[in-house]
Amino acid sequence: MTKAFASQGDMSDKKISFTQLGEGLYAFTAEGDPNTGVIIGDDSVMIVEAQATPRLARKVIECVRSVTDKPISHLVLTHYHAVRVLGASAYGAREIIMSDAARAMVVERGQEDWDSEFGRFPRLFQGHEEIPGLTWPTTTFSESMTVYLGNRRVDILHLGRAHTAGDAVVWVPDEEVMFTGDIVEYHSACYCGDGHFGDWEDTLMNIAAYEPRAIAPGRGDALMGEDMVAAAIANTADFVRSTYKPVARVVARGGSLKQAWDAVRAECDPKFTSYAIYEHCLPFNVGRAYDEARGIDTPRIWTAERDLQMWADLQG
Repeated sequence: MTKAFASQGDMSDKKISFTQLGEGLYAFTAEGDPNTGVIIGDDSVMIVEAQATPRLARKVIECVRSVTDKPISHLVLTHYHAVRVLGASAYGAREIIMSDAARAMVVERGQEDWDSEFGRFPRLFQGHEEIPGLTWPTTTFSESMTVYLGNRRVDILHLGRAHTAGDAVVWVPDEEVMFTGDIVEYHSACYCGDGHFGDWEDTLMNIAAYEPRAIAPGRGDALMGEDMVAAAIANTADFVRSTYKPVARVVARGGSLKQAWDAVRAECDPKFTSYAIYEHCLPFNVGRAYDEARGIDTPRIWTAERDLQMWADLQG
């Protein structure tokens, strides 16, 4: 391997923001690092996304305690990725919620994903010694479920495949606010290595149909107001489309993975090089797009060994 993954050299701390999205609703963001959502109910708090380690989760808890002393009762994990789920133990939530499909992915590839992401993103796993093991849900759902935090209704929904096959979103109807996980990003690259390019835009349209007044995206700043929400959804769709279409053209003419990489760089570099984690995501995005364009519907499991082999293949 001629050089390391871009994320391996990213060791600088990120500035944390804690933005109010609506009454009792907050987004914990950190300059393109994974976001966490906070939903304050009558008697307790729901957290959306756990962070990668208990150490990072405690930073979220500090922000929560700055606005409420209510106990944390529920933790929703929008998908199975290690950087989203392995900090779960810090919250002490009695209910940990995932979709059925996301839980199945923990079974199928949770440990491999942990090992892979640990190698790619060392900064996010500082304090990893505290992680007790894989995170398992106490509750799962197929298409939708509703939780009442006192009188506050929270809908947890599977609106389609996108970032993974098991993506969930969290909708708070009284404030018309949605927590989308990594289906929507803002000035951050989409990680598509376990994604479904052919479904992603339809899932974005399903989100848009709710007409949210604010969104907490998976990465990047909180999206406040209908114009900012619409722009971010459109931009995410453009990123996904701009990644997949050049690869599909290369595959159609029998081209190589390296040729697909060059085609995506030509299409995406002019628009997205300033986005957080762009260089980190790019090789995994091209690898998955190349597979999907060749008819591989279920993303192949990324392992630490496969990561290195793929990276070496792209250096030729």
